[in-house]
Amino acid sequence: MKVSLFITCLCDLLTPEVGRDTVEILERFGCEVDFPTTQTCCGQPAFNSGHLGQAKKAMKQMMRAFEEADYVVAPSGSCIGMLKQYPKIFANDPTWEPIAQNLADKSFEICQFLVNVLQVTDVKSKFQGKVTYHPSCHMMRILGETEAPEKLLQNIPGAELIDLPLKENCCGFGGTFAIDQADISQEMVQEKVNSVEKTQADYLIGADMACLLNIQGRLQRENSSIKVKHITHLLNDT
Repeated sequence: MKVSLFITCLCDLLTPEVGRDTVEILERFGCEVDFPTTQTCCGQPAFNSGHLGQAKKAMKQMMRAFEEADYVVAPSGSCIGMLKQYPKIFANDPTWEPIAQNLADKSFEICQFLVNVLQVTDVKSKFQGKVTYHPSCHMMRILGETEAPEKLLQNIPGAELIDLPLKENCCGFGGTFAIDQADISQEMVQEKVNSVEKTQADYLIGADMACLLNIQGRLQRENSSIKVKHITHLLNDT
């Protein structure tokens, strides 16, 4: 099975190890992975800020980059969720709407792809520790994925999964929201950190680096011992 990696901006620039883990996981389960070098941002920051024209330029570049891909997989529910919105954004555009639909149909977040396409729920990870999972807003509400990550975590024998209180609440990042509404954002991430601390977990796990970096920053300011890891770190611990 051929898979094209969509690395996402944050993973490319700040956490390349997440991309490496994603590739190694896919290859372990028989996928042939390539990396289209013409890929760029999915357009979400510009789109969410109301700059539709600039967002569409980035989106068209993404559609061109992945047009020949069989599957597109990324370590981010948020960015894949954005790709899934392309058909609505390009609705009634006879040139781009079918291309947008094609990309949306073949794009998956890594946990989704493992569970729903490859039919893998046990990755044979050796990870050990008490973990709690933060389901990011875009993963849940835009992509609509609420089950795949926890299915994978529950099948790691050494990982004790502890339910996160108020887990459906936003961490306060929300892209430019954290800049435009900084005071509100700070209160939201504090609420999230309080919930994480209540679990007494060793690790906070998530599937979107933007949320994880936001929460990690507040945990570090409070000198918390809780470590923050992308879910691919656990899935690739073999």
